[in-house]
Amino acid sequence: YCRIEGMTPLDTMPVGEESRAFFTASSGKKLIVLGAGSFAHFVIGFLLIFSIFFGVGFNALLPNIVQVSPSTAAEAAGFQVGDEVLSINGKKVNDWYLDSQAIRDSEGKALSFVVKRDGKNLTITAAPTYLASEKRYVLGIVTKIGVKRDGFITSIKGSSKATWVLTRESVKSLISLPTKVPQLFRQTFAGEKRDPNGLVGVVGAARVSGEAVGSVKLSSNERLSTFILLVASLNIFVGLFNLLPLLPLDGGHMAVAIADELRALFARIRKKPRPAGIDVNVLTPITMAVFGVLAVLTVILLIADIFNPVSLNF
Repeated sequence: YCRIEGMTPLDTMPVGEESRAFFTASSGKKLIVLGAGSFAHFVIGFLLIFSIFFGVGFNALLPNIVQVSPSTAAEAAGFQVGDEVLSINGKKVNDWYLDSQAIRDSEGKALSFVVKRDGKNLTITAAPTYLASEKRYVLGIVTKIGVKRDGFITSIKGSSKATWVLTRESVKSLISLPTKVPQLFRQTFAGEKRDPNGLVGVVGAARVSGEAVGSVKLSSNERLSTFILLVASLNIFVGLFNLLPLLPLDGGHMAVAIADELRALFARIRKKPRPAGIDVNVLTPITMAVFGVLAVLTVILLIADIFNPVSLNF
């Protein structure tokens, strides 16, 4: 927590700097300052996710063929192990998982594939066949699972999408937070098994991060990317949580600043002078109540994380 000089009219300011008191600033400036913390959390989250897409890499299906099934369209057309599929029907392959949908959607029509083999590009035409057991059209190839790193622009797009997904899921988690508190009590004091999707405190987050980094089930690349993703998720959640319109959170102070502007707007409409700003000291009982709830929740999470920890089975 970082307290700003002159948050309330009761704060004592250094001589000669009274005009710099925070409570005297315009509502716009207050909103910028108060929202900067959460904005920084979102930026950090985005940059961490970007580092996965652009630097660390992530596991994905690659267009490199590691198996050609016998008696299939792929074998008949001449596909070979080691071929790299560059394009399907003229469309460049950027994401095999998505781009190979063209095979499943082919309805048995012939498709043109450009593959790289021994440094040369070859064109192969093949008509996928219907596999009744899976109810879809298949070519008869298995591609490699490996580490993929996107280009700069693609990484920006992927990171933006991933950040949005994490933000959306964090909003859902915040909305459902009150319903998870009773469950947390049972998990803490009644020995009920912890929900991996439930509430986790600082100790729990550190424990899960440690499990990810030390897991023998994951490759070194997977361990690093999982750890980075956990930290990114935490940043985005904290940024959103801090925007809740509850004092002493920044969102509470922002709500007060917005309320001040609404009061000023109504005063202008009625051609009256601008009313004095809301004194947050008047809201101290609400602040203390929220602080008390957060303190109790923090203690309960600490107890739960120590004696009944969450495990994600990394």
